[in-house]
Amino acid sequence: MPDFPWDSLAPYRALAAEHPGGVVDLSVGTPVDPTPALIQDALRAAADAPGYPTTHGTPALREAVVGWFERTRSVTGLGADAVLPTVGSKELVAFLPALLGLGERDTVVHPAVAYPTYAVGATLAGASALATDDVATWEGREDVRLVWVNSPSNPTGGVLSRDHLRTVVQAARRIGAVVASDECYAALSWTDDPVPSILDADVCGGSHDGLLAVYSLSKQSSIAGYRAAFVAGDASLIAGLLEARKHAGMIVPAPVQAAMTVALGDDDHVAAQRETYRARREALLEAVHDAGLSVSGSEAGLYLWATRDEDCWQTIEWLAGRGIIAAPGAFYGAAGARHVRIALTATDERVQEACRRLSIDR
Repeated sequence: MPDFPWDSLAPYRALAAEHPGGVVDLSVGTPVDPTPALIQDALRAAADAPGYPTTHGTPALREAVVGWFERTRSVTGLGADAVLPTVGSKELVAFLPALLGLGERDTVVHPAVAYPTYAVGATLAGASALATDDVATWEGREDVRLVWVNSPSNPTGGVLSRDHLRTVVQAARRIGAVVASDECYAALSWTDDPVPSILDADVCGGSHDGLLAVYSLSKQSSIAGYRAAFVAGDASLIAGLLEARKHAGMIVPAPVQAAMTVALGDDDHVAAQRETYRARREALLEAVHDAGLSVSGSEAGLYLWATRDEDCWQTIEWLAGRGIIAAPGAFYGAAGARHVRIALTATDERVQEACRRLSIDR
């Protein structure tokens, strides 16, 4: 296994801690705003849960997911049997290749600049990982069994078009590969264009065969601590995942299932949270630009993908000297080595402090 990348930030955290105003940590996308009251109330109301919960999720939760997909993601034709709650989305990303039965002769494709857990998942299954955004690199290869797409991207904030997603789906179907789409930031678009889902009929041709969409409520509902997520799509794939997860005891706790059901039925708190992040993004974007960094992608999600056109570790040191911690682009693959990822997940006061520091000596 590779070393956990965030451990390598320790010396830069120490440098940032010397700043008299304290550290502004913009390195990790962990929510800082309070969990909405209606979700907390739902969790408390379901706290008396002496029996084992269902691995498949309650019918109410699965119907809530179906309704949410149709209402917010333009996805129709999804059945409640084709939905499965997961203990956060990261565990599914890490274990999906193994749960699908992949092994040493198989290849997992993931984006060129990507969340490292896609490659870790391949490693855990004994498979190989291929980092590429070019469908031509893998189309026609029978060893490719799983193709990950991530839109909006972590870390770049880029959004894949329906045309590109359609091309991925068609190429994967020709070789019998599964397409798994990590869509965890889809509610946080900063343009007028909605983020398309892999399960959208315009992308998949009205069939969910061979397709899985992965989603988390951590960001849109500020419940990262609940570990509340789900996967949906091909009913036969979901059935296989369900059977494996029953044997492994990978079950979302009953109170969390109840809280998820309520959260998925309420769009108002999601809209309010999005506007909170929008204000932080606008402030940071202006400050980052004024400090001489360029920002690319970043049209959705919780990050600014920024560069000073230098090795990312130089930028990390420059930021740490101002008491600011970001994530080095090298964490996300060689293609990210000249960028840093700046998270919007800090309090308004810390964001304003970061903006003030970035304005010094510019």
